[in-house]
Amino acid sequence: MKEYRTIGKRLPRIDAKDKVKGRAVYTDDISLPGMLCGMILRSPFPHARILKIDTSRAMKLPGVMAIVTGEDTLKIKYGLILRSPKYMDEFPLAVGKVRFIGDEVAAVAATNPDVAMEALDLIEVEYEELPAVFDPEEAQKLDAPQIHDHAPGNISREVHMKKGDPEKGFLESHLVREDTFTTQSAIHAYLEPHAAMASWDLNGKLTLYTSTQTPYYVQQHLALTLGMNADSIRVIKPFVGGGFGGKSGGMAALDFCAALLSRKAGRPVKIAYSRDEEFAAGRRKHPVAILMKTGVKRDGTIVARQCKAILDGGAYCSIGPTTTIIVGSFQTLPYRFDHFRYDGYRIYTNKPPCGAMRGHGSPQVHFAQDVQIDMIAEELGIDPVEIALKNGLRTGDESAAGFKIISSGFGECLEKVSKATGWKEKRQLGKRQENKVYGIGLGCGGFPSGAGFDPIGTTSAQSSVIIKASEGGGLSILTGASDIGQGSDSIICQIVAEALGLPLEDICITSADTQLTPPDTGTYSSRVTVAAGNAALRAANLAKKEIFQIVSEKLEVHPDDLVAEDRKIFGKGTPDLFISFAEAIKLYQTKNSGSPLLVKGSYNSPNQFSPTYSFGAYVAEVEVDLRTGEVTVLRVTAAHDCGRPLNPMSVEGQIEGSVVMGMGYALSENLAFAGGQTLNPSFLDYKVPTANQIPQIDIHHVITEDPEGPFGAKETGEGSLDPTTPAIANAIYNATGVRIKELPITPERILRELKRKEQEHGKETDRALG
Repeated sequence: MKEYRTIGKRLPRIDAKDKVKGRAVYTDDISLPGMLCGMILRSPFPHARILKIDTSRAMKLPGVMAIVTGEDTLKIKYGLILRSPKYMDEFPLAVGKVRFIGDEVAAVAATNPDVAMEALDLIEVEYEELPAVFDPEEAQKLDAPQIHDHAPGNISREVHMKKGDPEKGFLESHLVREDTFTTQSAIHAYLEPHAAMASWDLNGKLTLYTSTQTPYYVQQHLALTLGMNADSIRVIKPFVGGGFGGKSGGMAALDFCAALLSRKAGRPVKIAYSRDEEFAAGRRKHPVAILMKTGVKRDGTIVARQCKAILDGGAYCSIGPTTTIIVGSFQTLPYRFDHFRYDGYRIYTNKPPCGAMRGHGSPQVHFAQDVQIDMIAEELGIDPVEIALKNGLRTGDESAAGFKIISSGFGECLEKVSKATGWKEKRQLGKRQENKVYGIGLGCGGFPSGAGFDPIGTTSAQSSVIIKASEGGGLSILTGASDIGQGSDSIICQIVAEALGLPLEDICITSADTQLTPPDTGTYSSRVTVAAGNAALRAANLAKKEIFQIVSEKLEVHPDDLVAEDRKIFGKGTPDLFISFAEAIKLYQTKNSGSPLLVKGSYNSPNQFSPTYSFGAYVAEVEVDLRTGEVTVLRVTAAHDCGRPLNPMSVEGQIEGSVVMGMGYALSENLAFAGGQTLNPSFLDYKVPTANQIPQIDIHHVITEDPEGPFGAKETGEGSLDPTTPAIANAIYNATGVRIKELPITPERILRELKRKEQEHGKETDRALG
């Protein structure tokens, strides 16, 4: 295996010191002279017609500088998927109707937060309440309230997939299982709520600072809804305090409101959501009801799969139409089967809209799939690891959804976690100590390294990078990729540093500024390492080609025989005869009439689905208190195939974060609703795992040298989430003997099932005794 100087090293991130010392500037830290405070008035009703909005009393309040409503807008709908008008179903401010509690009705700009808050109270809105529907099954009935006129039956999106003949496959199967699984609504819980600050210059051009994963989508949505040329809008992404998909949907309401208020007031306007607003009106994970039917041979070979999924989409599309596809297609990872059918329905309800959240539909269906595989393994008397090994996708395979696997370390992942945990011994042991029982469970996953399509239909490449060299030997990188805390800026710098033989301190990077940096579709779909990484590598290789051509003449060495290393360029085998990198740049400029060395690289996925796929196998070990039903996750052992880890420390950080998020999804996190109202809009009542609950996490890297990824790398950001939840669910079953197919697996549900099991055992005993 080739040794590198930068790639594969455990290097601190380039922004680590700024964050640790409090120097990192987030959107809410930015202030401009004369800046106003903006706030948004939200609907108190889940479904209502807006009859009248009177802002006159609010405008008379001293300190109020501007108020906007839907009547002040162009009344243009938008949505992430600009290619399809039917998925553009949302006004930036409500026009005519509100469709969930929290829908944006009006916005105020004032000299301070107290005045803005008081002004919201003075806006008089006359509503006509309409019947509302909150359950996706009820929403499909003929007499259900119609939430959007364009969507009969309140169907936001339906997706149908088929390969082979599932019915024939079931007839050929030794065992067929059919089970229903239910997952809950959950929220991202990022530390930084949404924030945006807008200002206009005297030429009518807009600058927006915003906490986003997709600045170029924000720019396009603003252009559409404000009726402007996108080139007159500059979107800047400062430091971002987490996103996990919650900031990936393009323009948020506060982006638009800040821009419109700023234009009307003639002063900069900042809007920052409260935590309550994030919980009540932010995008969240789709709750999904999954009916899954799987047929297998006697030896555990999967023959056929049939699945029906009902997604509760909330009031608007957001990126949910894509989620509906993912719930179907991603269940074909990481296993092979030839017969497959999927029917997915995303349903509008009068609840806050659902969008992307880490994994984006994949965690829901992987929970169902791996729990059912565990059930099948038990019925057949086969170890779940053996079933996974038998059915796992290998290099050269194609999944039932058409995913072409160009590298797979799935089998090695299974072998590593099995050996590292003493899987067979612990699974058969059934350890019990007083009122506590111990269990072990397996979860598996596979995930794309970026989507191969662009939802807004731009002619730009999916990712582009520009590199400029300076006389002192330093490099400036311009990339549209958005670092939201996952460390993509650092990885891009590592790639360029490795290619050109420079230390990281010689490289600076500017990212995600639509006026300065080249377009990039954004941070979602675990795409940045492969897409932006390849764009950076291509640009760096072009720079190296230009430099080597010049240096070869000076050193009288063929370009193919030159090496860039330690700020030097020299011939292979003659490191003492060199030209410094800085000298090489000066030589280039001299030869080119003083023009700077400026190169660019771009990347588009060669496949419509994804360029490549990661794989993982995780084992969870749990302790369950039979008196209280409380679950303690003791240890999670993760083996992940992300190709070559470009920075193992960053990869491990992603896996650790995913394990904790998957643990919360499995055991505690759940947005509760009553009448469309979010009942637990704070961290006091929404239970994310805390530091004292984090288990021991052991990580094993499985290196596969992917042929498409930069230096062989694949994704880690989302695929590392999928295995955790089913691993915990299966471990709870192994410990208690009760199978729970509804998330989260709370102590109450465990105690209820234990009681039911005890009652059934008692009835069986009574029957046996006659």
